[in-house]
Amino acid sequence: MNIEQARFNMIEQQIRPWDVLDTDVLDLLMVVKRENFVPAAHKALAFADAEIPLPGGNCMLAPKIEARLLQDLKLKKHENVLEIGAGSGYMAALLAHKGRHVTTVEVSPELKALAEKNLADNGVTNVTVELGDGAQGWSSGAPFDVIVVSGSLPELPPALLQQLSIGGRLVVIIGQSPAMKAQLITRTGEAGYDTRTLFETDVKPLVSAVATSTFTF
Repeated sequence: MNIEQARFNMIEQQIRPWDVLDTDVLDLLMVVKRENFVPAAHKALAFADAEIPLPGGNCMLAPKIEARLLQDLKLKKHENVLEIGAGSGYMAALLAHKGRHVTTVEVSPELKALAEKNLADNGVTNVTVELGDGAQGWSSGAPFDVIVVSGSLPELPPALLQQLSIGGRLVVIIGQSPAMKAQLITRTGEAGYDTRTLFETDVKPLVSAVATSTFTF
């Protein structure tokens, strides 16, 4: 496989058609080598339009979804980022190139180790990988300028909103399969939030995501 041709095809055939036209984002996808973050058993899928399996039932999001979320966040160099779900470390690496510092929280010890190794091997030094369950938020280091949830949640935990700085943005995929919405939520004041739906999708939930019981008696 010609790696650079495959990367070029991913960008031109999957990502641009999904309205990712920001040249900074497209350039970044050339710089951060996605194949270096994909488990060896799935290297052939590194540039496929698909979720890639990770240990413990987790997965990497499809490239076009990662790229679209990155574009819509409009991350700036001075901003601190919280990512929920480190996975292989790839999204953290993308965020780290655009922001000041990334704290990424991973519930699986195996994936925490994998993400740390991948980030170190690829020279990414402004990411801290924390072991823990961030599906209900992560107060250490809050408030954050940007929060990214790398996986879907059945509903939005209020704690995540509280952990945004004023002017901060949260991207999250909310809902139950097969009907989910990617949303960009901007905190406009102490109690004010502006929510914009970006696109409809269906992605695997975070392993630790739990819906509130909807039983009626």
